[in-house]
Amino acid sequence: MARLARRVPVRQTLCLLPLLLVAIVAVRHRSVLAEGFGQLRTASWPWLLAAAGATCMTWVAAAVTRQGAVVQRLPRWRLLATQFAAGSANHLLPTGLGAGAVNLRFMSVCGVPLARSSAALALYLLAESVGRLSLLAALLLAFPDALRLGTLLPSGAVGPLLTVAGAVLAVAVAAVALVRRLRTPVLGFVRTALGEARSVHTRPARALALWGGSLAFPALQATGLVAVGQALGLPVPPAHMALAYLAATVAVALVPTPGGLGSVEAALIVALVAAGGPVAVATAVVLAYRIITVWVPLLPGALTLGALVRLKVI
Repeated sequence: MARLARRVPVRQTLCLLPLLLVAIVAVRHRSVLAEGFGQLRTASWPWLLAAAGATCMTWVAAAVTRQGAVVQRLPRWRLLATQFAAGSANHLLPTGLGAGAVNLRFMSVCGVPLARSSAALALYLLAESVGRLSLLAALLLAFPDALRLGTLLPSGAVGPLLTVAGAVLAVAVAAVALVRRLRTPVLGFVRTALGEARSVHTRPARALALWGGSLAFPALQATGLVAVGQALGLPVPPAHMALAYLAATVAVALVPTPGGLGSVEAALIVALVAAGGPVAVATAVVLAYRIITVWVPLLPGALTLGALVRLKVI
């Protein structure tokens, strides 16, 4: 009985924790919220509804990709609700950690072993990265002059960035090769991940869900930004706005801030200006876009997360 009494407050605390984090984040960014909602009042509502629709479809795309990354069939509606809740968790914790933890717990409750669920998470992240980079590369090839890259990357910045990335990769490889206690679990995980990837790709439906969803997810995100740009009259072609979005999100992918809060806004404004948009309008578009995609779903997402914890879905 005493053990049960201790468990109940812990679970209740976990249910309330997302709401507390939402309140803290909202207070810290209250000026951004006020300005963003102010921009929405002057926007074209049909385009804003299109942006909201594209945002809702990103959760469907995420659910499809998650299912495609694991062989075992996951409960469809609980998977979709988990992606909505994971989006909220992702904006409250360093990028990727919130959604990853929520999905690992969900797959564990569904009976997927930890090794396989971790491999599925890694496969999902790889597919999402490949999908985003593929769309970016395709748009760069189609519209090579859409961005003024000189404004995005300072002169001489590429060399040092590549040097740092190469040094980090070299240190990681050396550590795995030289430290046996590190090498054994890493190699075991790689074997499990490769086996899970092979199993997924022997099933055409799973492979189609994995790669189709990984392309649809960033495409829908970019579509949302394009719709907000149209709503506020940003004088940039839609394809160039989509390219600016993909370039900005790739640039901030390694910045460990909760949901990219702060870093994403700055990168998006710079990218839209680099695509030819006026600074004032680009700022208004980014603020309105983040209100629709981050701040409006944040509270219901946190409530959903708490409900899923209470119902032991995660």
